[in-house]
Amino acid sequence: MSKRYMLITPENGAEILKSLSAPARLSILTLLNKQGPMNVNDIAEMLKLPQSSASTHVNSLEKAGLIETENQKARKGSQKICRAAYDEVVLSFKEQQQSEDNLIEVAMPVGLYSGCDTSAPCGLCSSEGIIGFLDSPDTFHSPERMKAGLLWFTRGYVRYQFPNNARIAGKEVKELELQMELSSEVPGTSENWPSDINISINDKLIAVWTAAGDYGDRRGKFTPDWWKLAGSQYGHLKSFRVTTDGTYVDGMRVSEVCLSDLGLDDHRSIRVRISVPDGATYPGGINIFGRGFGNYDQDIVLRLRT
Repeated sequence: MSKRYMLITPENGAEILKSLSAPARLSILTLLNKQGPMNVNDIAEMLKLPQSSASTHVNSLEKAGLIETENQKARKGSQKICRAAYDEVVLSFKEQQQSEDNLIEVAMPVGLYSGCDTSAPCGLCSSEGIIGFLDSPDTFHSPERMKAGLLWFTRGYVRYQFPNNARIAGKEVKELELQMELSSEVPGTSENWPSDINISINDKLIAVWTAAGDYGDRRGKFTPDWWKLAGSQYGHLKSFRVTTDGTYVDGMRVSEVCLSDLGLDDHRSIRVRISVPDGATYPGGINIFGRGFGNYDQDIVLRLRT
């Protein structure tokens, strides 16, 4: 599997370099890359750090985007699970000339879905304001949806149709990656509100990821000021990768579904369905964050490596 790397420059990397200046934070990143996801208590124990210091360092790394965290249920209460967001951090003093030659990437605005069936509570908004009417599934059919940077619903699905540019170019796909910022959905917010989010490609279920909560403890980095703080602020940037030997979520293998199961050579488009079904163990709704909202200023991204 290809490595995840962060490319920074002197112009945009000051905060990241500042976060990396503490030896303890470098040790935490090294540990997470070697051991995989860990909770804060285990990090503190293995690195012989006070728990309070470990939490402070983790918060700094999370703010810099170097690690991702999720709250998971524990025997008593909940625990914060930390994972390294990147395998490599590259400081470049030259402008990046071009992207990978073997990479085909398409970014899809969250409001540009080709089909939907949603239930209330639900809604859409752009960086300027609410689109249509809150808690009205009919609003999801409005042409104004194309401006959406955030959408949410309780049950149902949205389906996106990406162009199959690898097929058009006559190239064989060796890896498919889908990346988006997600959280669960509850009226108001709650860090402990799990939701089983189903991801399907070409009508094949590839993964079920359980979002831990709907976050409102702080404003999302890109969430506009007009959006009330009591509303959903940010989510987790999730990576769903399908390879020749299985499907991975954030680098962890979750299913045996592989590229050959998706029939990529048979279709001119790649259909991505994001859903919370009625029969889910945790039917806790979904928020999909796009440009102008959340902690990552990006659309839903599909990458094909050839």
